[in-house]
Order: sequence, then structure tokens, then C-alpha cells
Amino acid sequence: MKFLRCALYLAITGIIAFVIGRIVPKSWFQENRFPYRCYPAEQKLYRALHIKAWQSKVPDMSRIFPALMPAKKLTADTFSNLQGMIQETCVAEMIHSLLSLTGLACLAIWPGAGGIILTLVYILLGNLPFIMIQRYNRPRLQKLLAMQRRKNERKVDPCVL
Repeated sequence: MKFLRCALYLAITGIIAFVIGRIVPKSWFQENRFPYRCYPAEQKLYRALHIKAWQSKVPDMSRIFPALMPAKKLTADTFSNLQGMIQETCVAEMIHSLLSLTGLACLAIWPGAGGIILTLVYILLGNLPFIMIQRYNRPRLQKLLAMQRRKNERKVDPCVL
């Protein structure tokens, strides 16, 4: 029974977090500031963990709800909205971090070994990989955006200005 209470609690908090992630203004997120700024040492860790190899194998809300979530694949449409994709990585990171924190309530709902195991599985398998994926992809998208901006600057004819 305690497992079902925890599962119901986690499902409800997941739905609420999903809604919050869709309605929160993306302009609130500054990818170059704490806590979203990614550091070079992190990238070494993510490469060592081979995130690139397994990130496409985990569930992705954009594949489950394509009408509600921006696509994660780079296409002509998404390439034109790299800044939006970068901000979306910040939103996803925030949501998964909050879900990890709220998941600690399972320790109160189900005291003992069962609650500890469920909480650890939820945080370590249900949220941490997604946080790492966002933090792995954000600098890559930022580099791509910087390249795109440099390319657009070179296209500007100085005689027209």
C-alpha cells in the first residue's frame, strides 16, 4: 500500500511539474548563469559516461507529447530556434531537479528500506540521467548557436550599413 501511495504521489508531482515546465516563461532562464552554466570538467565527466551513446535510449517527453514539447532533433525548423532549445534544456533541468527534491517525500510516505530504495531509484534513474543529458547538450547547442551567429554576421554586407 505504501508503494502505491508513493507511486501516486510521484505521478501527481510529475504531472504538476510537466505543466509548470510548459507555462513558466523561458525568459527566466539564463543558460550562462548559475545553476545552468556548464563547466568544462562536467563535459569530461559526461563524455566518460558516454551520454551521447545512451541519451536517445531513455524516454523523452517530446516523443511522447510531440504537440506539447519542442522536438529535440535538429531540423531546419529547430535549427532556427536554437536559443529556444537552449532555454528548454534549462527548464528540463530545473523540473528534474525539483522532482528529485520532491521525491524525497517518499521517505516520509514509506519509512524504511522500501522508501529508501524507491527514492534512490526515482532520483538516480528517473531524474539524474535527464539532468546530465540537459547539461551535456546545452554547451553543444550553445556552440552551434555561436557558430550560426558568426555565420550570419559574415553574411552582413558592410556597404549596406
